[in-house]
Amino acid sequence: MSAQVSPKAPTPSLLAQYLLQLATNPLRTKALTSATFSFLQEIIGSNAAGLPPSPTSKDASTLSKALARAHIDTKAFKMALYGFFVSAPLGHYLVGLLQRAFAGKVGLKYRIGQLLASNLLMAPIQTAAFLASMAVINGAKSVEDITRTVKGGFFAVIRVNWIVSPLSMTIAQQFIPVELWVPFFNVVQFALGTIFNIKVKKMRLAAAKHEAEERERERAKQATDKAE
Repeated sequence: MSAQVSPKAPTPSLLAQYLLQLATNPLRTKALTSATFSFLQEIIGSNAAGLPPSPTSKDASTLSKALARAHIDTKAFKMALYGFFVSAPLGHYLVGLLQRAFAGKVGLKYRIGQLLASNLLMAPIQTAAFLASMAVINGAKSVEDITRTVKGGFFAVIRVNWIVSPLSMTIAQQFIPVELWVPFFNVVQFALGTIFNIKVKKMRLAAAKHEAEERERERAKQATDKAE
């Protein structure tokens, strides 16, 4: 009599595995996700904006040159550190506070309250932390430099949050199961962050090009004046 072979258990889907890790190790999973997305945002943004690769020495290895052409550089790794140590923990605890504050409460007024709390309390904190971190990553040397960056970009960034956040929160409340909120918001933030990154890099590239053209015109004018 032959032995019966039990059917092989189906392999959990990638999403199911992710949700399991999110349930058992929430902060670690969010930190790794945020680090990965921040790293990819920087690389995609640099390539999509058409930034020139970082210069490499003539004797640099083939791998180093390939990484430079792909914009896998120090800044990309700094962005990953920001995602792991700043963005993920801050979002984890703020969202946790928000969920506990509205746990078990249903109805339109509570949904509106959740939206208001997210936009008026959470968003300003996260925006300030983001801009301060970007200032440090981009070479800010003093508290004054960081403060200037936060003040200069605060309302531009938070306006985008105030447009996207209510829309994404409404979609989540209406159509997304609560257990899928984290991956849903991760995807939304990744898409928004990538678009914003590309836009900022293109603006900086255009500004640098304009400045170079101005310097060239000034040199040409000075040369003409001397010739006369």
